[in-house]
Amino acid sequence: MKVGITACSDGQLKEWEKQNEELETILYEQGIEVVFAKHIYVKEDSFSGTDEERAEDLMGFYQDDSIDAIYDISGGDLANGVLKYLDWDVIAATNKMFWGYSDLTTIINAIFTKTGKSSVLYQIKNLVYANGELQRKRYAEFVSQKNNELFDIKYTFLQGERMEGIVVGGNIRCLLKLAGTEYWPDMKGRILLLEAYGGKISQIAALFTQLEQMGVFKQVEGIILGTFTAYEKSGAKQSVFDLLKGHIPNTLPVAKTSEIGHGTDSKAIVIGHNMELRS
Repeated sequence: MKVGITACSDGQLKEWEKQNEELETILYEQGIEVVFAKHIYVKEDSFSGTDEERAEDLMGFYQDDSIDAIYDISGGDLANGVLKYLDWDVIAATNKMFWGYSDLTTIINAIFTKTGKSSVLYQIKNLVYANGELQRKRYAEFVSQKNNELFDIKYTFLQGERMEGIVVGGNIRCLLKLAGTEYWPDMKGRILLLEAYGGKISQIAALFTQLEQMGVFKQVEGIILGTFTAYEKSGAKQSVFDLLKGHIPNTLPVAKTSEIGHGTDSKAIVIGHNMELRS
């Protein structure tokens, strides 16, 4: 197996180079050859390259028949800049899975909107972060097809008892960068996954309000709440669900999981794939 490593969002800092070399070694030990894109590290301000250059890196991996999957190791703010340069026909014609998280929510949902293809919401650098040993075990067992623990998410229903639909969404702030664009996913009948790294109560409240005003909560079949890192550390009296309740119908199923989000112990979830959840 051979994978391409991209950084479509903010460039990696030079001091992270050892982390990335460690990631390459770990993947090599799993029998996976790694090819890094040209534009990985910051060159100017937050940019590793222009929007067009970073898009060319990504398309190069889609067009390279030797590459089996694409892992994006970045995050930040810049990923949506590459969208206008992507060749959706080429992407649609391949069976390569794109993996990324956080700001890569923009690319993941655009891929589904434009091609109907699934992607994985997951940061592959979890293999070298604080919970690296656990993550390497999960990943190795996934690659060897021993089990699917990497994708086996535990959840609790907070409202309703069942939901089924194609999962869309991811990081709430980054998802909403697609609002009003051709890349926004059709929400009708979907399960909407929402998680966040930054954003305390007033900021998350504003994003929930925007989704409500767009009519999203009347279209979806259910909501999965992942982790809301800053919010959950803020000491807010209202939980994320308490805040959400004021924006959604009381008949809309809502499930909560602590296993999807920005935690270094987070698992993976497939965006653009049908999922059924039951209490």
